[in-house]
Amino acid sequence: MQRETTSWFSPSVNKEMPVAVYGHYGFALLLVPTAGADYLEYERFQMMEDLAPLVDSGKVKVFSIDSLNKESWLNNEMDPYQKAVRHRQWNDYVYNEVIPYIKSKTSDETPVYVSGASFGALHSANLFFKRPDIINGFIAMSGVYDLTEYTKGYFDMEVYYNSPCHYLPNLADHSILEQIRKSQHIHILTGSGAYEDPNHSRRLAETLYGKNIWYELDIWGEDAPHDWPTWRNMLPHYLHSRF
Repeated sequence: MQRETTSWFSPSVNKEMPVAVYGHYGFALLLVPTAGADYLEYERFQMMEDLAPLVDSGKVKVFSIDSLNKESWLNNEMDPYQKAVRHRQWNDYVYNEVIPYIKSKTSDETPVYVSGASFGALHSANLFFKRPDIINGFIAMSGVYDLTEYTKGYFDMEVYYNSPCHYLPNLADHSILEQIRKSQHIHILTGSGAYEDPNHSRRLAETLYGKNIWYELDIWGEDAPHDWPTWRNMLPHYLHSRF
């Protein structure tokens, strides 16, 4: 599998940010790590081995990035407002730097889908819902789409506008809603095993249903826990069968 890593100093987050790129051709898949992990997490947990047939065949080109969760929501020593500011900076990094980089490595016409598991699922969905003009859809695995689950009781407008279960019910901008409705790749996946809570996925799906937005909700059984073996089964299956 073709693999390269690169980095650049990001003006959005004011630090060096690395990216791992896998493959040579295909639609673009942006991977967002879980919790406090980094851009090589999907490689360490053998996800890239499971994706190799799809990557090597030229179906998909994968871009894996760092989160800033340790510098925002997971940093217990940080002022809550500054956590929110740091998260907004990370969003800007994705929209203003990562997406143009992906286009430079593919083409302007290449669709970009975003995927993540656990905390990465929330980020994936949020990135799409906020900018459906530049991201074409998402595959979210085992997510909680209420950001207050991570903010230890803190709530402000920054939290609101990054918490899909808060802002989506009130979204009334017709142009944004129509862009979201164009997507045929809103996949909300979860297991029912240990440490999973399918109700979070059901809640997001119900919100989308109320907005007349197409989605696919797939709740796997009790043999699918909140862990890498589940996600290593889910993501290759959906990339192969739905794209």
